[in-house]
Amino acid sequence: MTGSSLDHASADGSGMPGLVRPSLAQAIKRGFIGRCPRCARAKLFRAFLKPVDRCPDCQQDWSCQRADDFPAYLAILLTGHLVAPLIIAVELDFAPPAWVQMTLWPAIVAAMVIALIQPAKGAVIAAQWRLGLHGFSTSDMQAADADASGGARN
Repeated sequence: MTGSSLDHASADGSGMPGLVRPSLAQAIKRGFIGRCPRCARAKLFRAFLKPVDRCPDCQQDWSCQRADDFPAYLAILLTGHLVAPLIIAVELDFAPPAWVQMTLWPAIVAAMVIALIQPAKGAVIAAQWRLGLHGFSTSDMQAADADASGGARN
C-alpha cells in the first residue's frame, strides 16, 4: 500500500514493522470510520458500541478506554446543529402542517443520532489513545515520538 502509514518502519514504540504513530487527526479519522486508530487494519468495535478489548492485528489494548457519555453528547450536538437550520428552512419555505413536522423531525433526529454515535465513540477513543488520556500510557507515546524523531531505542 504505497503512501500509507504501513510503508514505513515501526515508529510507534511497538517494535512491529509497518506501524507509524499516526497524527491526532489520522487517529481520529481512523476511529471515526471504526478502524483501529493505531494500525488502521482491524475493526475497533466488536458490537455496535462495544470496542474490542485488544486489536487482533497490532495488539493495542483498548480495554482502558473511558469514552463514557461524551460520544452521545457529540452525536446530539452535531445532530442539533445540522437539523435545527433544516427545520427552520422547511418551516419558512414550505410551512407543512404540524403533524408532518411532528413525525418527520423526530424520525430524522433519531436516525442521525444512531448513525453518529458509533463514529463519535471511535473518534473519542482514538483521541484518548493518541493524547495518552484515561489509562493509555503516555510513556508509550513518548517512546513513539523518540523513535519517530530518530531517537535511540532501548
